[in-house]
Amino acid sequence: MRCPFCQHSGSRVVDSRTSEDGASIRRRRQCTNCGRRFTTIEAASLSVRKRSGVIEAFSREKVIRGVRRACQGRPVTDDQLALLAHRVEEAVRGRGHAIVDSHEVGLAILEPLQELDEVAYLRFASVYSGFNSLADFESAIADLRTRHAKGSDAAGDSPTR
Repeated sequence: MRCPFCQHSGSRVVDSRTSEDGASIRRRRQCTNCGRRFTTIEAASLSVRKRSGVIEAFSREKVIRGVRRACQGRPVTDDQLALLAHRVEEAVRGRGHAIVDSHEVGLAILEPLQELDEVAYLRFASVYSGFNSLADFESAIADLRTRHAKGSDAAGDSPTR
């Protein structure tokens, strides 16, 4: 770390704190040469390898933009989309790799989106998974119905006959 004032490479940490979202560390440093203080922010990088092979920084905004299209006309708020993007980033970071494939990001979107809005989930999954026929939609809808049935049974909400 070079001092921004004298360019000396030595400094000592005076204070360290995690940022508000916990994703980075703010450090107050003092140059061992000139004695002036400066602040650094350290964050673990997360990159995404696209299908083309290009690697770019992970972006919550890109996740939100992609999901927002699927949520068009649905009762989904910006706050819900921001929370979904946060959950996706946590899931991807939790895999423990600095570089993840874009396919893994797409997979990480599916579950929280399904919990948020099933119609938006079907829209996103149809593009992401490349649905080619009505049978693909029917299969996805049947899976959703099965999950609903299992969820209702587990909650004790199954109808009595």
